[in-house]
Amino acid sequence: MPHMFSLPKWIEPHLFTGKKFSDLTAAELADLQNRISKFRHEQPDVSVMIPAWNEENNIFRTLSSLSANETNYKVEIVVINNNSKDNTQAVLDQLGVRSYLQPEQGTPHARQMGLEKARGKYHLCADSDTFYPPKWIDLMVKPMVDNAEIVGVYGRYCFIPPEGQGRFGLWLYELMTGVLVQIRKRKREFLNTLGFNMGFVTQVGRDTGGFKVKQVRKFDNAAGSDYFVDEAEDGTMAVNLKKQGRLKLVLDHKARVFTSPRRLMYDGGVWAAFKNRFKGHGSGMGEYITGKSKNSKQ
Repeated sequence: MPHMFSLPKWIEPHLFTGKKFSDLTAAELADLQNRISKFRHEQPDVSVMIPAWNEENNIFRTLSSLSANETNYKVEIVVINNNSKDNTQAVLDQLGVRSYLQPEQGTPHARQMGLEKARGKYHLCADSDTFYPPKWIDLMVKPMVDNAEIVGVYGRYCFIPPEGQGRFGLWLYELMTGVLVQIRKRKREFLNTLGFNMGFVTQVGRDTGGFKVKQVRKFDNAAGSDYFVDEAEDGTMAVNLKKQGRLKLVLDHKARVFTSPRRLMYDGGVWAAFKNRFKGHGSGMGEYITGKSKNSKQ
């Protein structure tokens, strides 16, 4: 089974193992700058929008993977700096990445600004701690190009193991979440959409309400914390999109992204996250299948 024990070969050049941004050689820096310069189209077909908060030593890896994409489209890669206090902006400036400052703290504010600034017909959401495979852009856009009824897409993901650890436990977690994705697909599809691997027709996203939510979550949004927010801007966008069309799950393994496990670490590790999340999903299984809330009188 793919990626059960190891990472795919395409990811290796973008890991920069053991390096901070300041450790990059002149050749590595020049290569990054050159590749990123090809994703600065003034009239793009596709906008790849990335929110970032204090990501100076992560985001260059994400940008490396995105700028290695083999695409048939004109693409702009844009970063929304969400009031970072580290050297994130300096990194973006040195790499030549188009960026905007969103001083209002919170992922929904950053993604909403990205929606407002995007110039492409199609909008892809990425994150600054995630790696994107070489065909990701084209594979995510394809369903919307081929079928006008499809106004949004979302994909699957794998985790990069912490240093010195294997992927088996993470693979089990991914396997079970894959089952949940299929269960929720019919009645609760909005729960499947995740902001680091989704996309939509830009104008539909704007017309139907965008990423605006009542409660704004922080970047880690750790379960059980005092600041945990259950309402997510990615799910809200999915609900909004379905007002005008359908969503499509992109299952091609060549579109599967690899992301940091830090969200699981915030929950106390892989097994703690597994226990916490599936306890919640277990109680909501009836809702996933019937589409009716457990608090519904219907």
